[in-house]
This record gives sequence, structure tokens and C-alpha cells, in this order.
Amino acid sequence: MKEDILTQIIANKRKEISRQMEAVSMKQLEAIVAMRETREPLSLSRSIMSSPTGIISEFKRRSPSKGWINSEADVRLITGGYAEAGAAGLSVLTDTDFFGGSEGDLLKARLSAPTTPILRKDFIISEYQILQSVAIQADAILLIAAALEKNECKRLAEMAHRLGLEVLLEIHSEDELEYVTECIDLIGVNNRNLGSFHTDVENSFRLAERLPKGIPHISESGISEADTIITLRQAGYNGFLMGESFMKTEDPANTLKILIQDMKRKIK
Repeated sequence: MKEDILTQIIANKRKEISRQMEAVSMKQLEAIVAMRETREPLSLSRSIMSSPTGIISEFKRRSPSKGWINSEADVRLITGGYAEAGAAGLSVLTDTDFFGGSEGDLLKARLSAPTTPILRKDFIISEYQILQSVAIQADAILLIAAALEKNECKRLAEMAHRLGLEVLLEIHSEDELEYVTECIDLIGVNNRNLGSFHTDVENSFRLAERLPKGIPHISESGISEADTIITLRQAGYNGFLMGESFMKTEDPANTLKILIQDMKRKIK
């Protein structure tokens, strides 16, 4: 059977973490985190719920399915522009081999957007990565149900909470709702199948009624138009994670600004 993309990414991620731990051990990373000036993380969930748009704008240079989207993208310029345009949150890809990102990208985004919550978007499978997330000043991390066992997901979410990070749990199917625990702050429905990378926004509509109440609902991937966001809002979604539709344009932040203007005009 052909190995799916997610399996390849996770196998590669294990090797990547092993290399990183050889350079900086877990104990050394713990010491770095302990020595850092205490920073009060920003709340992505509160920002989403108080935002008129709920848009989480993503900085992404490439993807396994599309290849390079924007290889020359300036992370500081784009994330700062996203924040100025009215993004409720930022998502920064930190995976290098498949998405062309780095932990340094998130640090740069923090400098450009000090008052906007930032989600570390990566394939998090280890406590080491959660410590890294604190060190690079993320406010929230992504945990992907398809990449983790239920008990692993629970353990990582609990550790994130202890360190002051919020957790966005990403699911793709109804059975993955079993991963929701008290340490999950937001629940995201990925419209992209991580095995095949096929995208279908209808997945969010299919799962809308089954999502637990009292927690922000985020629709992820394949969203590009104001009409889609408005319809998803009517179905119960509070936030919308969007990256490719911005990053493939010449001025991603301006594309976000135009989208928000279009939404406001249509909601009136």
C-alpha cells in the first residue's frame, strides 16, 4: 500500500526532533524556557470569539500538494500586515522539509505582531516541541488527531496548558471527536484530508452539528471567499484558518484586507 503524506511527514518529524535534541537536549531546552522573561501568552480563543471576522491568517511558503506557493515571502512584512489588516490570529508554519518554514519564522512574526495571538502550526508529537513553542513565544499549538494516539494527545495538551499555551485540536472526521478533553481550547475541522491532501469545504458543514458546544469552532483549509465564511458562520463556526488563498497573491496582507471589507459589505 502506498504510504500517505501524513505518514511520511510524521516519520520525518521524528528524525528532525532527534537531530534537534542532539544539538539542544531536553534539559537544556527546559533551562532556556525557565530563564526566559515571563511572558503572558495571548488568548487565541478569546480573540476569535471577540473578532468580527474570526480569520486566522497563515504564513506558509509551500505545501506537499502545491509545492512552493511563495518562496520569497517575508515573514515579518506579511505577518505584520496581517495583524494590521485585522486578523484575529496568526498561524505560522514551522515545519521545514515539507512547508519551508522554521521556528525562527515564528519569532520574527512575534516581533512584527506583538499583540496578535500566534498559533504554531506544525506536526507536534513530542514534549520537546511544546517546550520549543514556549521558547519561540507561540501562544497556541496545533495538535492533530490523525497524527496522535488519544492518550498522547491528552498528555501533550495537558503539558501545553501547564506552560500557558492554548491548544487547537484538529480533526477531520466524527470519530476523532473522542480526542476532545478539558485541555482543548479550540476545535478545528480540517477540510483537507492529511493522507491524500484532497480538500473539500463540505467537510466542515458535515461535522458542524456534531461539534461540542462551549468551545470555539474553526474551519480550516480550502476557504477563499467571503460568501463561504458567512455561510460557515451561519453553520456555527467562529474562526477560519486561511493561508494559501492569501500567500499565493502578490500582497497577502492586502488580500486579507480586501476579504474583510467584502465580508463587512455583505453582512450589512
